[in-house]
Amino acid sequence: MNPLAQQLNDTIAKDNPRAAEMLSGLGKALYFPKVGILSQSAEAKQKANVYNATIGIATENGQPMHLNVIQETLSAYDPKDIYEYAPPGGKPELRTVWRDKMLVENPSLAGAKLSLPVVTNALTHGLSIVADLFADAGDAVIVPDKNWENYELTFSVRRGAEMVNYPLYDADNRFNAAGLRDVLLAQKERGKAIVLLNFPVNPTGYTPDLEEGREIVAAIRDAAEAGINVVVVTDDAYFGLFFENSLQESLFGQLCGLHERVLAVKVDGATKEEYVWGFRVGFVTYGGLTEASLAALEQKTLGIIRATISSGPHPSQTFILRALKSPEFLPQKEQKFHIMKGRANKVKQLLDSGKYGAEWTYYPFNSGYFMCLNLLYVEAEAVRQRLLNTYGVGTIALGTTDLRVAFSCIEEPNLEDLFDRIHQAVLDVKAGKA
Repeated sequence: MNPLAQQLNDTIAKDNPRAAEMLSGLGKALYFPKVGILSQSAEAKQKANVYNATIGIATENGQPMHLNVIQETLSAYDPKDIYEYAPPGGKPELRTVWRDKMLVENPSLAGAKLSLPVVTNALTHGLSIVADLFADAGDAVIVPDKNWENYELTFSVRRGAEMVNYPLYDADNRFNAAGLRDVLLAQKERGKAIVLLNFPVNPTGYTPDLEEGREIVAAIRDAAEAGINVVVVTDDAYFGLFFENSLQESLFGQLCGLHERVLAVKVDGATKEEYVWGFRVGFVTYGGLTEASLAALEQKTLGIIRATISSGPHPSQTFILRALKSPEFLPQKEQKFHIMKGRANKVKQLLDSGKYGAEWTYYPFNSGYFMCLNLLYVEAEAVRQRLLNTYGVGTIALGTTDLRVAFSCIEEPNLEDLFDRIHQAVLDVKAGKA
């Protein structure tokens, strides 16, 4: 093993031995090179005041070389904030500003020990980093039965972990914290579990309330007290889009420092929060360990980034940073929030109106981009095909009965027509039309 990797492992093991046990084989082997091109280039950037012949970019007239056909559309930005490589961990100011934003939006983080967020190539990349650091073949990755399908690719297909499910909702249509607790405690023999908490949930658009949040945290604490090492990942992709009486913060704050056997990891980003899906800017943040252990995990994270994408895109980081610092950012974001809330409320009003009879029920939703219908008499895939081929409507069929509808991308005046078409497609399939 590389001495730098061993040094990082020893640092974590000294202060947080249970966290050290959670690392995968790859996680143990990872490190960020201190001697090499990047470190020598960084030193040269500070001291080479005559010529800096270290970095692999081209310069012209004292700034990064660029084409005018590109720069003319980006004239508001200095070429050094667009064309140069961003550091592997992301623009330092962006990392600090995002951390400050996170602290404001999550008061429960006050006083918590946190790493500086590391910039990722959006949330999937952040989850992939977590999988590389902590998931080995045969490890249990615990997710509800209604979950984002990419989890399986990221944790199971890539890393060989075993996906373990529990029902998302209990008999009262609340978050099934008891089910989560049961599958967690069932990992006693393994001694380790990775828990993915995605609120608002993709695909059903559900966020637990305060009491449900306390039950989730208690379930994780119970597992830790039973001797199970738990890596808890809050996938906060749709953070902030809370339309009703639900948690208004990430559970990350309550999980930081919960127990020596609990490691809290927050994966979030500008992707959906700031409506910049194509910018691919996300973050991964570790919490609850000593400062030295958090720094060691950050170094291992930089090692993964260096070994895979080298660094994230610089222009989009610059764009996000500029937006976050603008006085217009919060008012504009609030305006978009109310548009999204209006769409969610309209969907619920339509579904509760009785207009669509008894062809379906719907899973509780109160946040995010999506909701899911539970079709009672027909198969979801048949309805999806009928909608697509006859009514020009795209939806997502999940399993036999569930049809996911993204109200986020439908203007409010068009929502009734959308559900009218879905209803008609259901009746068509029920009548044998296909």
